[in-house]
Amino acid sequence: MSAATQSWRVRSRTMITPEGIALPVRLASRGARFGALVIDLLIMVAGYIGLNLLLGVVAALSGALDKKALSDPGPLLQLLTVTAMMLFFLFRHGYFLLFELGPRGATPGKRINRIRVAARDGGRLTTEMVLARNLLRDIELFLPLAALFSLPGGQAADWALFAWLMLFAALPLFNRDRLRAGDLVAGTWVVEMPRRRLEAVLSTGQTAATGTSQTTGVSYRFSDAELALYGEYELQTLERVLREGRHAAMVSVHEAICRKIGWNPGAGDERAFLEAYYTQLRGRLEGGMRMGRRKASKHS
Repeated sequence: MSAATQSWRVRSRTMITPEGIALPVRLASRGARFGALVIDLLIMVAGYIGLNLLLGVVAALSGALDKKALSDPGPLLQLLTVTAMMLFFLFRHGYFLLFELGPRGATPGKRINRIRVAARDGGRLTTEMVLARNLLRDIELFLPLAALFSLPGGQAADWALFAWLMLFAALPLFNRDRLRAGDLVAGTWVVEMPRRRLEAVLSTGQTAATGTSQTTGVSYRFSDAELALYGEYELQTLERVLREGRHAAMVSVHEAICRKIGWNPGAGDERAFLEAYYTQLRGRLEGGMRMGRRKASKHS
């Protein structure tokens, strides 16, 4: 067995969605996660420094930085100081929350490294999950780093803080799912993004476009109400199932969709049904996007 094949098997997992769909995923490597964190921290620091320089220019132009103003700060200097403190808080806590609660579930650093955060139960990332994993980052990283660089302390204190940092940094090395403390508490994974982009249309053939099965001759046409039950996330999931072509997964997805739209699932024509549903759902979603309406998922 090659090293690449072994790595794939070690990091492969199966995520069961709330609809009962078995969705194969691959855990992000530790190197990709570390690289993403470094990129995100650099973006945060650069953004914070840039905005503080802008505040400094405003203060200098308004005369809030002259000697008299510094000895007796006026309302403007006080406002700029409070604004700088608020920006620090927002960059520290809001950066990860803003991006990971988005439809991609990934910060810019994660997107560059093609990884994202996902719920281990196969459902949507909730606000509670993202809050939990990012509040734990304070304990894992930010608070010990702040203490290490700001507190006078002594050699013993510095070594204790360094050991604290290393303890949490090493945690992903000692569990098979590469989970940091925040992931353990929040119930999340960090997984690789699919290599195929959603925009690359799946080739389903002419029969799928017309909704007619070559096997049974049945014509599958879905109403707007039946297609409106799902969004882009479910379309992407269905695309992956069709690309992989695993019969058990297609049967499971076929039954889940039929239950949702109120059809009798039947058996033996699952691929034709799914290709027809995929094609028609994609057409509906793309039509909505042209009109400025997006449906990120069935929950939207």
